[in-house]
Amino acid sequence: AGRAKRPRGGGRQLEAGMRGILITCNMNERKCVGEAYSLLGEYGDLLYGPEQFSDHEERLSGSDREEDEDDVEAALKKEVGQIRASTEQKLRRFQSVESGANNVVFIRTQGIGVFLVEPENLVHHILKDMHTTKKKKTRVILRMLPISGTCKAFMEDMKKYTETFFEPWFKAPNKGTFQIVYKARNNSHMSREEVIKELAGIVGSLNPENKVDLNNPQYTVVVEIIKTVCCLSVVRDYVLFRKYNLQEVVKSNKEDAQQNSSSLPEEQNSEVVKAETEDEEKSSKEVKEENK
Repeated sequence: AGRAKRPRGGGRQLEAGMRGILITCNMNERKCVGEAYSLLGEYGDLLYGPEQFSDHEERLSGSDREEDEDDVEAALKKEVGQIRASTEQKLRRFQSVESGANNVVFIRTQGIGVFLVEPENLVHHILKDMHTTKKKKTRVILRMLPISGTCKAFMEDMKKYTETFFEPWFKAPNKGTFQIVYKARNNSHMSREEVIKELAGIVGSLNPENKVDLNNPQYTVVVEIIKTVCCLSVVRDYVLFRKYNLQEVVKSNKEDAQQNSSSLPEEQNSEVVKAETEDEEKSSKEVKEENK
């Protein structure tokens, strides 16, 4: 129920091949999209400079100029290109697409060359700033997770994809301590235990010195599955930044006690997810109270 209320993103849907930012919110998706555009726009301009709107579309339509007899058609193409460019200006760097799950917003990131938005760097920068300043900047956004890669949510696809995707962090000589956090929405065919076991195996095969650490890992492998799309990222400071929760990260540091015991075996990596869900529900309740 209620999926038809937000036709934003021009009918586009989250699909394999996209990169972006997965954002969880409490009920109000429309407000969440607005907050996301505002926050990402602010930090996007800081990191990448103001958006540059090129005349790429006009150059494309201008390439037909050799055929002078088609001047009218060329002019029409140019006009259509300019209209499209003007309507897409605000959405070029960040664009909301249908996520396929309630209370989840997906903002697709785009860009070319030096203006290419890197979700991990951008989100880490936002959280680091909020963690330092303790300045609350959002009301309905709960968690903001960078998604640096997507593939189909089937075990064979995920194994093949992650063998390459994990290389920058985990392939020898690179190494690190890690944990895997897993969440599935509107998907019943994947097994959490199997996914964690297989992906941990791939990290281990890239360099045997990669070790599981559920206490304070250098890297957290985020696996978010929605319907038939698997969203992936490898993030730093997951524990420090309160599981990338924008409501929690601005609170004082006094609740920094760790709950997980470092002696937990690898198979219990999935237990991390339980605490994560509780955190989300807690923040969700706080946001509800605040918005009353």
